[in-house]
Amino acid sequence: MPRVSWHGKSGLAWQVAETPFFDTKEGMNIRTIVFDFGNVLGLFSHRKAAEQLAVYSSASVQAIQAYLFAEKLEQDFESGRIAPDVFMNLVRDACRLTCTDEQFRTAFADMFTPNDSVCALVPRLKRRYGLVLLSNTNAIHAGRFLDQFKTTLCHFDSLVLSHEVRLRKPDRRIYEHCLAVAGRPAKECLFIDDMPANVEAARACGWNAIQYRPGDDLSRQLADHGVALDG
Repeated sequence: MPRVSWHGKSGLAWQVAETPFFDTKEGMNIRTIVFDFGNVLGLFSHRKAAEQLAVYSSASVQAIQAYLFAEKLEQDFESGRIAPDVFMNLVRDACRLTCTDEQFRTAFADMFTPNDSVCALVPRLKRRYGLVLLSNTNAIHAGRFLDQFKTTLCHFDSLVLSHEVRLRKPDRRIYEHCLAVAGRPAKECLFIDDMPANVEAARACGWNAIQYRPGDDLSRQLADHGVALDG
């Protein structure tokens, strides 16, 4: 029988069923496909988020974007080391924002656009493969895209979100956690991410991996790894 389990604190239940085994190309027995979110399933614009917050500030768009996505602040927020209210207060003070929390959340999170060609592949993969999302994200962004992309994400067996598990790619431990969630050995998993460092980290852990860039033909890249599409 399938089991129902929760991974992280998203509050959503994801039914994990046994995935039928399909032989693929010689030496390739992929059973689970692990997707990144940003610039794979959903395209994003840091600039758009900064422009929307700049409406509430005398600071420049460039200055707001630089602060919002500064490496340490972004890593701390995406690793769950900073709570959303603390993050908003830091940005509000540094960027001289006059917005409410709700206005902040809306402006900061409304920056995603579906990557239609990739989203269309998800239901075609679902019948043959387990699907897992592995995303470096924060609580505000996740709150937005979990709802905005629910018709795509409903096909996934599990979601592994960095701010919930308090680990970020390319930390080896998040890949190990993801394998435990998937219930598969690394050699049976195929990882898709746009960042070279994340792809190389997955390969170093024994995964098969694809570096995807928006505009690439992902169906062809999947076929190169022996992954078959239904329909």
